[in-house]
Amino acid sequence: MGLALSPMAALAQEAAAIDPPVTLERPRASSDDAWWTGPMLANSAATLPKGHALVETYAFHQIQKDSSLYGSLTYLLYGITDKFTIGLKPMFGMTSSGGDTSRVGFGDLTLHTQYRLTSLDAAPDQPAISVSLQHALPTGRYDQLDTRPAPGLGSGSHATIVALYGQQYFWLANGRPFRTRLNISSTFSREAKIKGGSIYGTHSGFRGRAKPGDLLSLGVSGEYSVNRSWVLALDLIFNHAGTTRVKGFDPPVAVGGLPVPVQYSLGSSQWVSIAPAVEYSWTPNLGVLFGTRFNPRGRNNPASITPAVAINYVY
Repeated sequence: MGLALSPMAALAQEAAAIDPPVTLERPRASSDDAWWTGPMLANSAATLPKGHALVETYAFHQIQKDSSLYGSLTYLLYGITDKFTIGLKPMFGMTSSGGDTSRVGFGDLTLHTQYRLTSLDAAPDQPAISVSLQHALPTGRYDQLDTRPAPGLGSGSHATIVALYGQQYFWLANGRPFRTRLNISSTFSREAKIKGGSIYGTHSGFRGRAKPGDLLSLGVSGEYSVNRSWVLALDLIFNHAGTTRVKGFDPPVAVGGLPVPVQYSLGSSQWVSIAPAVEYSWTPNLGVLFGTRFNPRGRNNPASITPAVAINYVY
């Protein structure tokens, strides 16, 4: 019986060689078939091509239990070379607390540089990786708030940010690209000189300094391209800030008395940010993002909700 079946087996093998089995996997769409604008929080590991620029403006409303902030943050970036990008990140805002609202003011200004180490174009199997060095200038109001009831917008401290950015593409079973990012950054702050009431909890007449705690942030993001124009995004970021220390003198209690020494710590803090968003692009270089950042109550950090909209334009 086995000899009788052997010709049939040979024919089956020949037919299989002629007609390979049908797979159900869809062909991969190109990563360029999705017009990304980027998620709400994670920075890109890609740098701008030489001579090209990016303008991305966020308008947001940060809502806490006893205060809120209406703000605008803009990324102004320019490609010096294909691997090296520089830029500015100005911030404007208006705060309200206890029924009092401040005027629109300038926040801290961040200077941005970024250098790309690896590229997906050169080696698609390895992630794009870049390093970034940034410096925040204390241009926002942070002290002498005695005659200004609403909180300030700045820190009063020069701060240096060192960051590592990674980015990679994956393809799902339906053939659509899925983009992921990894951001790791550390912020090292210098002392801030303080006069009077400040964001650090000092009062009228105080003279001294504050040393903000260093900040460590670790974030991941994912973006799913539904089609060429629509993208769903999600950011998850863990933050840890070290202890902030304040030291100085309050004015004398009695006329002719000595200044009163003041020294205290605000304690370290930890919190998590969760930011779902929807991206829509009209063209490969023009898109909009709608998202909301949720900060559940953390250690020494109040809960907040921050809806935002951003316009992204590259030219």
